[in-house]
Amino acid sequence: MRLLHTSDWHLGRSLHGVDLLEHQAAYLEHLVELTRSEQVDAVLVAGDVYDRAIPPVEAVALLSETLARLAEHATVVVTPGNHDSAVRLGFGAALMRDRIQVRARISDLARPVILPDAAGDVVVYGLPYLDPDVVRRELSDVCTSESADLSADGGLAPGDGSDVPVTLPRSHEAVISAAMTRVRRDLASRVDAAARSGRPRPHAVVMAHAFVVGGEPSESERDIRVGGVDHVPAGVFAGIDYVALGHLHGPQRVGATEGSVLRYSGSPLAYSFSEQHHRKSTVLLDLGSGPFIPELVPAPVPRRLADLDGTLEDLLGAAGEPHLDDWLRVTVTDAHRPADLYRRVRERFPHALVIQHRPPERTSDRAGASVVTSANDPLQVAAQFVVHVTGAEPTAAELAVLRRAYEQVTAAERSA
Repeated sequence: MRLLHTSDWHLGRSLHGVDLLEHQAAYLEHLVELTRSEQVDAVLVAGDVYDRAIPPVEAVALLSETLARLAEHATVVVTPGNHDSAVRLGFGAALMRDRIQVRARISDLARPVILPDAAGDVVVYGLPYLDPDVVRRELSDVCTSESADLSADGGLAPGDGSDVPVTLPRSHEAVISAAMTRVRRDLASRVDAAARSGRPRPHAVVMAHAFVVGGEPSESERDIRVGGVDHVPAGVFAGIDYVALGHLHGPQRVGATEGSVLRYSGSPLAYSFSEQHHRKSTVLLDLGSGPFIPELVPAPVPRRLADLDGTLEDLLGAAGEPHLDDWLRVTVTDAHRPADLYRRVRERFPHALVIQHRPPERTSDRAGASVVTSANDPLQVAAQFVVHVTGAEPTAAELAVLRRAYEQVTAAERSA
């Protein structure tokens, strides 16, 4: 059974104002071709299909076309992430063809997608993103004393596995543990049925959108902390053959749970400069009778991201030559802000996304920022800010502008 694991497409997202839909479409074209050429049986999309709850029309059209094309070659299983609207993504799921399976409802946690295989069926459980504030009461009905004892503070029955009437704590660990209780009950029944009939044990796959302990985040994932906690221990997924994770944008394996492989596929594109060194990829793996090793298939790179630092003269010279086609964060380090900085950098680097001036640190900078008090004149503080930003004392004309602005504000406050 050959699977492709991907996640965090974020269709409709931009990068510092640059529309990425064309580049996202190129990745999805690559994914369709990979599915066809590698004879993939199922494609698993572990959340954050869209970048926001109400995506642009073009992103919806791209997803619709992609799912239809993927379904010509494989079964496609899709779950929502924290950026998606589970209701919108799951709309019409019951009407979709058998080869497109959207798991967006709590009631579907223990209803796996069955992929028949002679070496043992593969059962895929799709967990949508579980917001503790939204789902913890609905999931409390399946909390056993064993899982509740792990998640709640005292006062519960001993961990004998029996049902107990508890309300889940407000944490990601608690709600995902409860969801896995449902999954394990269903899986146990299928393992027993296979043993009684003499069939091979089914392989279990769980798709989850969460921050698992040990994962390395980047700057572009949305914060999902609840009560200051966002991590889920890897042991929550113990006993599952493969856990297809979404949420973190860097491809990585996490956890050290015996008998289980937990992996983030990562996003197909870099969505922040913190991801410039990621090797974006899609996970290809074969589930069979023996051990399996996921293979990372490189994703197409539309344009590299890079940081470029130096004096403006250096950057406009040889130092900038290798980066003319890159998306850039340019930091100019001249002691004084060069004239017409933005235009000159953009003429040299047409794909510069961030342009900033950061002069070398001065002794006065380390003294700390000044604040307006009875002992500090507002114009003096504003003048110090000009020095901090430009590296030079404000000119007489600049001081006149600052003085007029201050007088206009104070006059408006008096008349209010």
